[in-house]
Amino acid sequence: MQDIFIAGTDTAAATMIWVMSFLMKNPKCLKKAQVEVRDLVGEKGFVNEDDVQGLIYLKAVIKETFRLQPVAPLLLPRETRRKCSIGGYEVPAKTLVYVNAWAIGREPEAWENPQDFCPERLIGSSIDYKGLNFELIPFGAGRRVCPGMHMGVAEVELGLANLLYKFDWEMPNGMNREDLDFDAVNGLTTHKKNAVAEVELGLANLLYKFDWEMPNGMNREDLDFDAVNVLTTHKKNALILQAKKIND
Repeated sequence: MQDIFIAGTDTAAATMIWVMSFLMKNPKCLKKAQVEVRDLVGEKGFVNEDDVQGLIYLKAVIKETFRLQPVAPLLLPRETRRKCSIGGYEVPAKTLVYVNAWAIGREPEAWENPQDFCPERLIGSSIDYKGLNFELIPFGAGRRVCPGMHMGVAEVELGLANLLYKFDWEMPNGMNREDLDFDAVNGLTTHKKNAVAEVELGLANLLYKFDWEMPNGMNREDLDFDAVNVLTTHKKNALILQAKKIND
């Protein structure tokens, strides 16, 4: 269970940065996603899990990001159980197999204009990411599909919905949308190489919008810096701060 939570946190964070990067690069999509969220939620002040179910366009944005930039581009390796023939090639038993989900998502025979970011292509489409449509398999397929898929997607949807609802997003001073690159750091999880602008902008908005304080009964001396050491180092006890909104 701990492995699912740790892996889900890392991949969800990477996915959210990729989604925001694609939206910043495509301002019409960003505007459309924000209008959808704000029209649905109204003046409630936050987006909850029930609200997310009505965000059709945002769900399409996330699916399109899964297609163009899956955070696990080669999925997890498989091994053939017996000798088989695929496309005229003889594959011996015990062969290690890697599935290139990144290349499948950009395959011209499967997708029209595959290099374009176009969430509209997935609205009303039967293609989903749950392993039944091999054109889009960011979580794998079959019995060994990612066990944290539903938790990870829910985390991404809810986080992005609140970011789009709460904040207006723009490029930092002196930076144009054309300057936004999509270089990646390749590993088991593919992170955006230059995510500084998105992170800085997100932190600046959090510091502007909220006053931050320790929870009741907790002192600053109680704040620890214990870490969970995996592929990326996460703070072990991170859910400790309280936010009080000060600016609209």
